Amino acid sequence: MRAVVQRVTEAAVGWREPDGRQCQERIGAGLAVLVGAGPQDRDEDADRLADKVVALRIFADADGRFNRSLEDVEGEALVVSQFTLYADATRGRRPSFIGAAAPEQADHLVDRFAGRLRERGLRTRTGSFGAHMTVTIVNDGPVTMALSTEPWETRIRA
Repeated sequence: MRAVVQRVTEAAVGWREPDGRQCQERIGAGLAVLVGAGPQDRDEDADRLADKVVALRIFADADGRFNRSLEDVEGEALVVSQFTLYADATRGRRPSFIGAAAPEQADHLVDRFAGRLRERGLRTRTGSFGAHMTVTIVNDGPVTMALSTEPWETRIRA
């Protein structure tokens, strides 16, 4: 699994349901997490990635050092599914997404990831899997990290 984690002062995700109803979820200070799953990913990967995100010490202590985690600051989490984290742009100009998990598997793993955050006592909001979403992120710092449970080739070739 892959995640892009951003420390935020606030974040929101909005989408339109098939019946036309507008939906939105928002959080205050905490982390916005864009999460993608690959075909080899399992429940254990979702749990391990979620536990890592919760424990990352990327919030400042009284001395301004990165010594506090999302749990420590009692922050919130916004989790948004992001299959494009599995884009392969090594050839040509149009990325391929064949490295992403099938929708049913990815939906399950992203839900499991968000559920694990909730189990740890964090207020967690999510988008709608498979919907066209708009995401608003007010990055704090800015602090942004890319995490992966497997090797992640991001180098482009000429």
